[in-house]
Amino acid sequence: MLLQMMTWAEVERHLKCSNGIVIPIGSTEQHGPIGLIGTDAICPEVIAGLAAEKTGALIGPTISVGMAQHHLAFPGSIALRPTTLIAVIKDYVLSLARNGFERFYFLNGHGGNIATVGAAFSEIYSETSFERNSTRPPIRCKLANWFAFPEIKTLCEEFYGDRDGRHATASEVAVTQYAYPEHIKRAEMDKAPPAARAFCDAVDYRMLFPDGRIEADSFLATPDHGERLARVSAECVAADFKKFLTEA
Repeated sequence: MLLQMMTWAEVERHLKCSNGIVIPIGSTEQHGPIGLIGTDAICPEVIAGLAAEKTGALIGPTISVGMAQHHLAFPGSIALRPTTLIAVIKDYVLSLARNGFERFYFLNGHGGNIATVGAAFSEIYSETSFERNSTRPPIRCKLANWFAFPEIKTLCEEFYGDRDGRHATASEVAVTQYAYPEHIKRAEMDKAPPAARAFCDAVDYRMLFPDGRIEADSFLATPDHGERLARVSAECVAADFKKFLTEA
């Protein structure tokens, strides 16, 4: 179920049965010569939808712009400052908590979001902790990365060996190819070279990785790989979300 496709009355009835919600979060940034700019938001959104089919989970609107300042030297990339993303997540959660949501499961598609999402959770918990004699129900937040489940790592090794890479990976490109086959892109590219060193800012990133990829052979992606990856990740998410809802 998509929150944005419900009425307030339907949400109110839903809250009598469940106080949890899945929130896809990603980024809008370059993903190399064939990766869609929306890749990091598309992947968790698609996987959340598949997981909802198994659990009946409510899915919140995707936070599709994230921490991506290091990609800004590539046209089309959009970034939020860490403080802005923290504020967005905090307001998102507290808005829903006001009317009874208590368990917030963030399904992430962008590694650059991880530290900032953790900081946002700390801000949320701090606000509720400083409220004297608060009657607000306890809020619990969790971050899960769709690509980090052991089952996904095993599949990536099966499909790509050591060539999946670190950015514009074949696995994430494959999920978007499965989700949007009409938008599959083609381009000539060589095998990605190893990274010489860590990047600093956006200009440094583009200098080190001129086509946007980091150690990723994106051209190995196929829609069939994407379907398997998405469905396996969705099974993991469904089980993890159910467990999260019942944790004390």
